[in-house]
Amino acid sequence: MRMSSLLLPVLFLATPLFAGEWTGYLMDTMCAASRLDKASSHTTECMKRCKQSGFGLVTQEGKYIKFDEQGNIKALNELERTGKQDELLVKVTGEMKGGMIRVESVETQ
Repeated sequence: MRMSSLLLPVLFLATPLFAGEWTGYLMDTMCAASRLDKASSHTTECMKRCKQSGFGLVTQEGKYIKFDEQGNIKALNELERTGKQDELLVKVTGEMKGGMIRVESVETQ
């Protein structure tokens, strides 16, 4: 077997299949369960109080996508950093895996 035929599967596996960038409203998981339609007006203070439930992104289509544990930490850091009280539109970069975003970055827009 040639070396090039061995490398191809390794390179394929090393490349994330669902890497991307998403824009939507940041929301905590607890409130997303009952207030998904109010994502744009959801407050920073409420999200800080509900931080134990974790965070995710509400897409333009109204779908909630949870963050991984590192994403939860990055989202909380962004909440601490931003001066915004609501309208927390964010850009998230990462990799979609199993219906969850493995977050690389969260940035308020």
